[in-house]
Formats: sequence, C-alpha cells, structure tokens
Amino acid sequence: MLANIDLTVVWALIIAFAVFAYIVMDGFDLGIGILFPAFQPGHERDTAMNSIAPVWDGNETWLVLGGGGLFAVFPLAYAVIMPALYAPIIAMLLGLIFRGVAFEFRWRDPRHRALWDVAFTGGSVVAALAQGITLGALLQGIKVEGRAYAGGWWDWLTPFSLLVGLGIVCGYALLGATWLVMRTEGSLQERSRTFSLWLGAATVAVIVAVSAATPFLEGKYWERWFSMPSVLLTAQVPLLVAVASFLFFRLLRGGAERTPFLLALGLFLLSFVGLGISIFPDVVPGRITIWEAAAPYSSQVFLLVGASVLIPVILAYTAYSYWVFRGKVDAAGYH
Repeated sequence: MLANIDLTVVWALIIAFAVFAYIVMDGFDLGIGILFPAFQPGHERDTAMNSIAPVWDGNETWLVLGGGGLFAVFPLAYAVIMPALYAPIIAMLLGLIFRGVAFEFRWRDPRHRALWDVAFTGGSVVAALAQGITLGALLQGIKVEGRAYAGGWWDWLTPFSLLVGLGIVCGYALLGATWLVMRTEGSLQERSRTFSLWLGAATVAVIVAVSAATPFLEGKYWERWFSMPSVLLTAQVPLLVAVASFLFFRLLRGGAERTPFLLALGLFLLSFVGLGISIFPDVVPGRITIWEAAAPYSSQVFLLVGASVLIPVILAYTAYSYWVFRGKVDAAGYH
C-alpha cells in the first residue's frame, strides 16, 4: 500500500503540521513574554506566568520534530538552509534558552526577579523576531549553486525579512493577549482585551503588507497567486482573512473570551496556507523541490514508522495537559 503513496509529500505535510503546531502551542507563550513589561509587577505578571506554566515546556517538542524531520527526511534542504540562516536560528535558540531559564528562576530567586523578567521578555522577543526573520529570508529566496548554499553571511537580513519578523512579533503578542482574555479575569483581562484590539490591527496590517510584497519576490509566486484558473481558488484566502478579521474585532469588542483567541489562530492558519500556496512543492523556494531534497524511500518508510507512534503520543499528552489545566487562573496557581 505504501508503494502507492508519495511518502515525500506525506513527510512534507508532517513537517508542515509540526511547524504549525509549534506556532499554535508556543506562539501565545512567547506572546505573553513579549507583553510582559506592560503588565503590573506582582499579581498581573504572576497570573500571566501561571496561565502557561503547566504547558510551556512541552511546546518546543514540535520545534524539535520539525527541525529533526527536516534533517532526516530532507537532508539536502537542511544542508542548504542551515548555512544560509545560521545567525537567526542561533539567535532563536538562545532566546528560547534565556526565556526558559528566566521562567523558572524568577520563582526561585525572588531577589533578582526584575532581572529574570527582563530576560524572559528579551528571550521571547528575540526568539519571535528570529523566527520571523528566518521565515522571511527563506521566502525571499536562498542562493544555491549545485547542492550548496552560495550566498553571504548577511543575505538573510533584508527589509522584507525584518517586516516578516515584525509581523511574527505582533502576531505572537496577539496570541498572548487573546490567550489571557480567555484565561484570566479582572484588570489583567481588560488590559489584555485592549492590547488585543491594537495588536489585531497591527497583525492584519502586516499580513496585508507581506502578502502584497510576496508575489514580487519570485516569478513563481506571482503565477501561483494570480494566474488563471488558480486565482479563483487562491482569492479565497484573502477573503477568509477579511472575514476572520471582521469577526475578531466584532466579537472582541462584544466581550467574547474564547473566540478571539480561536480567530487569531485562524489568521495564523490562513497565513500558513498562503505560505504553502507560494512555495509548495519547493522546500527551498525556486531552487529545490521536496523530491530533489528527499532522503531515500527506505529511510522515509523507517522514519514514518517512528513518527506514526510518536506524533499520536505527543498529541494525546498535549491534549491531556491542556484539559487538566483548563479554566481561569490566578497568581496563586501552578507555582
């Protein structure tokens, strides 16, 4: 039966799922870190921390799965992408380390809590910005000659990659704010609701700006978005973004608690779909397809056996964690 299935496409979908799962799981976590200085020290900051304390450390599992899957299943793409994006990827990892260390130490070392709060915010901002720059640099194209990266050390740093980085920071902050609207009460919830309105507007503005710039980066992007008859299908994506944005602001202003967070995730999903429309089936846009970068078929089968066990276990554990720690939180929660 496997012989009739294109495992390369299956693995591309698995890695895409892992990346999006990371965005969903860790996005609001990083967003709370980005917004942290705007919360009052003491009750508000402790409550915000406690809303993610039971689940934050499992979110990077999806990042490991995505990166590990790329290395194992698409080794050529890994060998090209990593040298091109070493700087932002290392910055992201350092930011995640600082964020993780600060998360635990601010509770155990209250004398230096202000310092750990700065580290928590700084690590969150750096990690989010680096992820966006990495995505923007990949989307704008990587220079390849033969089977190797042929660009320079700073090729990743462009106005477009910085725009995407800013968009990810705004988007993650939006997820964090709407998460707190859903999980908290009182002054923190109202403050988060106000932040959500402003961040929602900023996120939509950046989505529009990135979407307008992307078709001009690569000829294939323009064809996939605007050629007939594919435009009849691709046009539904911006239409759905407009609908989701309208519902987001209307429900948020109307006092809804859960749906703004779900709609914010919907904006990320639609953006992710738009990314897929732009680059699929390339793994290095305009240079290397998923089939050219793929590992041997036997390796893909072997890895798929492990993934078929691992992914359901991760999903079950994650769902159980969120179910156990559901509901409203306060400053005296998990810790």
